[in-house]
Amino acid sequence: MPTLQEYKCPCCGGAIAFDSTLQKMKCPFCDTEFDMETLADYDQALQADQGDRMEWETSAGQEWSDGEADGLRTYVCKSCGGEIVGDANTAATSCPFCGNPVVMMGQFSGALKPDLVIPFKLDKKAAKAGLQKHLSGKRLLPRVFRSQNHIDEIKGVYVPFWLFDAEADAQIRYQATRVRSWSDSDYDYTETSHYLVHRGGSVAFDHVPVDGSTKMADDLMESIEPYDFSDAVDFKTAYLAGYLADKYDVDAQQSVERANARVKRSTEEAFAATVQGYATVTAESSSIRLRNGRAKYALYPVWLLNTTWQGKQYTFAMNGQTGKFVGDLPVDKSAATRWLLGLSVGGSIALYALAQLLHLLGIL
Repeated sequence: MPTLQEYKCPCCGGAIAFDSTLQKMKCPFCDTEFDMETLADYDQALQADQGDRMEWETSAGQEWSDGEADGLRTYVCKSCGGEIVGDANTAATSCPFCGNPVVMMGQFSGALKPDLVIPFKLDKKAAKAGLQKHLSGKRLLPRVFRSQNHIDEIKGVYVPFWLFDAEADAQIRYQATRVRSWSDSDYDYTETSHYLVHRGGSVAFDHVPVDGSTKMADDLMESIEPYDFSDAVDFKTAYLAGYLADKYDVDAQQSVERANARVKRSTEEAFAATVQGYATVTAESSSIRLRNGRAKYALYPVWLLNTTWQGKQYTFAMNGQTGKFVGDLPVDKSAATRWLLGLSVGGSIALYALAQLLHLLGIL
């Protein structure tokens, strides 16, 4: 139990002390006053704080049955190290991660069998159309990106995901304020009232996805979410026919940290949305404790396109189930310069600001 001298001001964090004149505790930094009962209640709330407890059962995936994987082959890219899996009919191919030729290494082995798979719903034709839609209307895009020659590089890949299910019990405390202003003939007044707000309850999470491949950028994979899990089926090797599959190099246990971060962020956002009617709301502490945390191993369908422009690699991805398309685009410096010079002189301030921005981006 902290002594009175150890109390920190809930408003500004400064050390507060007892004011004998007021017979109250007072913060010398923000002049906020506290009666002893209020501080006692606040201390009780602090003492009740608990840390997060986020534990998972991570024995996801299955062992392959005898002969079940005989039709699969492993391919390794000597450029980026990417390891992919294809069926026995896969011809010489290029790496879906960097575009370089890959080398067939032989019989597939050394990985767990997925529990589930969401089959591709969209074919290569839909992926090409998705890319063209993504490129349309981009004035500063280099012309080479509009060329059909680059679209043929697109490949369908099953990306490994660990799916986390859990029930989260949460206790979250917020600092909140309400502000009241008024005036008289001499002065303007502002009164700020501080509140301690508590929220507690449970949230259920199903199929929180974490990609199990270091070769796939996490932000890229999260950007093409969500997937409709109602289409998931028990895994069979037949679903790989005509596609490649990325071989996971991050296991379920190694994915727990990212799963925890996603669950914690979503839980805190859900509870914060219920704290209304205040001028400001700041989370002061949170405790997330999981129940029945478990993981599954699944393959999700992704169309990938990698291409290089002026020494920089650009990766595009499309959700092979929903068609959601994402990816950064390069800027044609010559087109950007012509567009900038063609702006109206009347917008000289905006023109200058834009010129500075393009300079920082290395375009001018």
